[in-house]
Amino acid sequence: MRRPLFFLLIVIASLEAQSLDPARIAAGAKRFEVRCAACHGADGNGGERAGGIGHYDRSRLTSDNDVRNLIRNGIPNLGMPAFPLADDELDLLTAFVRSRVAPVGAIAIEGDAKAGEDLFFGHAKCGTCHMIRARGGLDGPDLTGATGRLTLAEFQTALRNPDAHRTPGYTFVTAHLRSGATVRGFLRNESGSDIQIQGLDHRLHLLRMSDIVSLDRDPHSYMPKFEGSERDFNNLISFIASAKPLAAAAPNPLPDSIPFSRIASPAPGEWPTYHGTLSGNRHTGLSQITPANVAALAPRWIFPVPNAHGLEVTPIVSGGVMYATTVNTVHALDARSGRLIWTYSRPRSKGLVGDASGGINRGVAILGDRVFMVTDNAHLLAIHRLNGALLWDVEMANSHAHYGSTSAPLVVNDLVIAGVSGGDEGIRGFVGAYHADTGRPAWRFWTIPDPGDPAAQTWKGRAIEHGCAATWLTGTYDVETNLLFWPVGNPCPDFNGDERQGDNLYSDSVLALEPSTGKLQWHYQFTPHDLHDWDATETPMVVDANFHGESRKLLLQGNRNGFFYVLDRTNGKLLSATPFVKRLNWATSIGPDGRPVLAEGWLPTKEGTLTCPSMDGATNWMSTAYNPSTGLFYLMALEKCNVFSKNSEWWKQGESFYGGAARRAPESTPRKFLRALDLQTGKIAWQYEQTGPGEAWGGILSTATGLLFFGDDDGAFTAVDSTSGKPVWSFQLNAHWKASPMTYSIDGVEYIAVAAGGSIVAFALR
Repeated sequence: MRRPLFFLLIVIASLEAQSLDPARIAAGAKRFEVRCAACHGADGNGGERAGGIGHYDRSRLTSDNDVRNLIRNGIPNLGMPAFPLADDELDLLTAFVRSRVAPVGAIAIEGDAKAGEDLFFGHAKCGTCHMIRARGGLDGPDLTGATGRLTLAEFQTALRNPDAHRTPGYTFVTAHLRSGATVRGFLRNESGSDIQIQGLDHRLHLLRMSDIVSLDRDPHSYMPKFEGSERDFNNLISFIASAKPLAAAAPNPLPDSIPFSRIASPAPGEWPTYHGTLSGNRHTGLSQITPANVAALAPRWIFPVPNAHGLEVTPIVSGGVMYATTVNTVHALDARSGRLIWTYSRPRSKGLVGDASGGINRGVAILGDRVFMVTDNAHLLAIHRLNGALLWDVEMANSHAHYGSTSAPLVVNDLVIAGVSGGDEGIRGFVGAYHADTGRPAWRFWTIPDPGDPAAQTWKGRAIEHGCAATWLTGTYDVETNLLFWPVGNPCPDFNGDERQGDNLYSDSVLALEPSTGKLQWHYQFTPHDLHDWDATETPMVVDANFHGESRKLLLQGNRNGFFYVLDRTNGKLLSATPFVKRLNWATSIGPDGRPVLAEGWLPTKEGTLTCPSMDGATNWMSTAYNPSTGLFYLMALEKCNVFSKNSEWWKQGESFYGGAARRAPESTPRKFLRALDLQTGKIAWQYEQTGPGEAWGGILSTATGLLFFGDDDGAFTAVDSTSGKPVWSFQLNAHWKASPMTYSIDGVEYIAVAAGGSIVAFALR
């Protein structure tokens, strides 16, 4: 077996980058042998009396001053004495210690990057296993940006003595299966009952221990010892640190590459998009869990997402792998057990304001060999499904102009489509499409029109310069009509319309776009000249149904303004609009022309005006569902009002652009309901009143067996009968819900999964 040479440990370290002089490091190493090696070992990687430098806590060593103070003062409670050294000796020791904990990119290593590239992809064979900037192999960890994460000591040990620096998740194993097959590859994770192997065949093998006759573990690192010279070492480091753009080239396709046909028509048990289907209807045909046996539903596994709280993600599942996100991070999990396979992560961006700074991420999209994710600073990333390697990184918009991005992208054919957040910070909203193979932009549709566009006449005043209309929720797609439907947020300033007289297109609208070009086919505006932050960023659901005796292609939305809309999705014509909340005082109805018939006395004033629904909306982005068997549309409804006031504050860099405020209405107790709306009449067929403060933000999953799953306002995960709303099951997780449930099936077992607080919880029948 020919083994690759450059199999390195990826260790995340957030440390202050300072240039370190190799000559001073070498001199410091000699003083370290005299002063410190008796405890920490001659190389600083650990000795008889103490661990490696920074092994347990690097936060004490993030700057030169930190190191000097620690050496001078010691750590008496941990047994480290103080060393009152002369400044010259102290400086040399500091240089060496920093070389053990600082990223190697902070060290002024002299090397030839071109020679290092030739070595990496040539004689050293690093590129046969490792990818860097989308070039190279898939067997080892991605080395893009490794010099910003690995220390000099880690590089030296991994290369010179790889057996002493084993990479977690990359022990080489050979599994002999009961079927007679053999799987050879890298042990990504295991438990007493299951095992995850990244095979040399570039497949992820998710096995149960009962499938395995024997498992042979290689006692040595898969990477042999590096025999190159010091110059070769420096050249390699120089190449890895070189700031070249990501290559357009891509690795060979995986043997189980996911075509768009599997996204457009998912196999039973798969959940390959944010809503499970491109239509946006969270209604599943899986039938194992029924009203008769739901009492036996219990948690099967829990994955605590590192450094997470208030998760809003809906995981997706394809090929037995679940992908779940938090801000700038995606985890690939074995969907049967929740065991981690790989993680891609980058630090949260600094200097963000408003929505972008909130650290929200609602999920990913998949296509081919790739997982697509947006970041807090409005980048779109393509990540390899096999090992989490970064393939490309595209900036959708400048985060310094208040842009961010929060929701799962949508894949249509060979394009990845994503929106942006920042709809209260004065951005100019847009929907963008990018080629899945390279990230190259395909088209962009601006939700604030250009000055010469006729739609710009719907903005009278200067607010159009910072008009917002963000596109922060995932859209839907109809294969039959080949139309992309994308919901659009509120105009800015939110509560003061004095400088934006008119309808303010395309705020608070749904856009019907041609997915290959971004050309607008039609639009419908739910709330013209919105003054209450009533984004239309609720799911535009694609449904085929008999409506009023005629077979129609429908688009359904329960809007934040309190009305349930039924549109003809072929042309945007309004078919019906009915209130679904009782506390609604801004409009009396929606007229035949599709425009609201406004009531009196609802405009925000300087003193404040009581208006219903509240700024939170009669509903919000939480997911909805439709059951064709019952003919009912299900949504979360919030009965709540606010006192809305306006002011003359104008847009300023680094601040939100509300133009007013919304405060809680006096003597008002918010109430949250799960409501079933009759498609034909829009009337409430039944409701389930929840116990709690009205602060749950989770959506709904509908099943063909007649169940609805959702996060209850009292913190429980709950199921009710979809025909009557009668509660049939509940499991108390004490969660403050911010995510919607999903379902999938593997090996004949149906799971219901949901993000609860900072964990992913998967339920199955006992």
